[in-house]
Amino acid sequence: MKILFFIVFISLFLSSPKLEQVRIDYVKAVNDKEITFQLNEDLSEITKADNKVLVAYKGAVLTLMARFSKSTKEKKLFFKEGAKLIEFTISEKPTDIEIRVIRLGVQENSPKIVGYQKNKEEDKQFIIDHFKEVSSKELKTYIKGFIKQSKTFSEEEKLALN
Repeated sequence: MKILFFIVFISLFLSSPKLEQVRIDYVKAVNDKEITFQLNEDLSEITKADNKVLVAYKGAVLTLMARFSKSTKEKKLFFKEGAKLIEFTISEKPTDIEIRVIRLGVQENSPKIVGYQKNKEEDKQFIIDHFKEVSSKELKTYIKGFIKQSKTFSEEEKLALN
């Protein structure tokens, strides 16, 4: 029985995407259809019960799938599902700065017609207020990279967060 438990544990551990790699791939996926499709596949087994940051990335990747879909119906379905996952993660972990960065990035790049842009200022302010609290060097570097290319932050805000 212990062996079975160990095998299940190891297989779950090995099959779950690593957050660090998801971050790297997500940045690349924004402009690359193939990477988006692969990342969508990699995150397909992630459920709402999993790490909420991975759930937020799954939602963000679904919104990218909408960008690369051909039919309007598919675009709408992917985007709605992705936005719902992101909002779920915000409701579960409202103080997670990485989830706020993910939502802000999606909202910055969403067409106005979809109406998913209402939290940009809220998320920007949250990031400004809590950036100094981030202890992970990798996460801090990731957030700085996002801020640097963001359209929501002013040049003064970008400089202040360095």
